[in-house]
Amino acid sequence: MSIDNLNWKILKCLQKNARMSNAEIGRRVGVSSPAVSERIKKMEDAEIIQGYTTFVSPFEAGYQLKAIITLRAFMGMLKPFLQKVKTYDEVVNCYRITGNDNIVMEVVLKNQKHLESFIDQLITYGETRTQIVLSHVIRHSEIKPLD
Repeated sequence: MSIDNLNWKILKCLQKNARMSNAEIGRRVGVSSPAVSERIKKMEDAEIIQGYTTFVSPFEAGYQLKAIITLRAFMGMLKPFLQKVKTYDEVVNCYRITGNDNIVMEVVLKNQKHLESFIDQLITYGETRTQIVLSHVIRHSEIKPLD
């Protein structure tokens, strides 16, 4: 399925506010609510739209630290780690990457002691490097049409 200009306009609305009604989207993009609904359904079926979510502030939810942790897996430990990482409540995003490190994780932690204990779990699988996040510069930027 190709993403035409109208679908991009619908996607822009949904990326700004996934709870926006089809009627409101229709008013903004110039088509009827049923047309918006049909296009959204087709984009969901084509997996262009892969879900809807709520973003929760980790700090307002009681976490004191957000960190980026990279892991360079020990020989033979990458596959076991890829299974184990799915069980860690601290991990909010995890990417397998190219380069010297194999994994980049975004994690939320209660405090420094929690960070220390989490790193202790990770070092079974490889070498880690940790950076503490100070603030967001760009957050959940929308996906835009290709030029």
